[in-house]
Amino acid sequence: MKKIQTTKFMYDIGALAIVRTETFERATEIAEGCIAGGIPVMEMSFTLNNAGEIIQQLKKKYGGSLCVGAGTVLDSETARYAVMKGADFIISPNFNLGVAQICNRYQIPYAPGCTSITEAVEALSAGAAFIKAFPISDFYGSQLIKVFKTPIPDMPILASGGITLDNLEQWMEKGTDICGFGSLLTKGTSKEIEYNAKRISEIIKEYR
Repeated sequence: MKKIQTTKFMYDIGALAIVRTETFERATEIAEGCIAGGIPVMEMSFTLNNAGEIIQQLKKKYGGSLCVGAGTVLDSETARYAVMKGADFIISPNFNLGVAQICNRYQIPYAPGCTSITEAVEALSAGAAFIKAFPISDFYGSQLIKVFKTPIPDMPILASGGITLDNLEQWMEKGTDICGFGSLLTKGTSKEIEYNAKRISEIIKEYR
């Protein structure tokens, strides 16, 4: 049930913060703003070596009030390490069967980055909870979502890269299920992050 519950929670919120920070203190400031603004979902990027430790500390501090996952997970070893540190979900820029198997084993939602319909269908067949429309979404924008969803309307899409307050509704119209945000939800004070989170949440709720 854990995988189902987390997947539904992420979809219901409709957005997440993509976080790259080396300190737990800054991660806490971001978390406070996201929670207060109605987007209690954070991806901690494993481009930083201490991402696992920060995930563990965030889960200890916030428990079930914050959904924290691991991002930029390239292989099964990193995936299992992240899960052992308490990651609620796994996001990758690529599809890796080993990562998919680890996530299924521990009932953790997996969102691999896919660049073709063939790759996306393979990932779904391996149990992916979402297909991440990245990095080529940076080039195609929200149109990529339509490309994926036209032949496969039920494909669950997590998109990041180039989503702003001004064009968020366009991404929603094309069928994006979850939108990832970098600077809007990670830069500035907790209050500034809270303000942006509230605006993002309002747009998503109004559209749905």
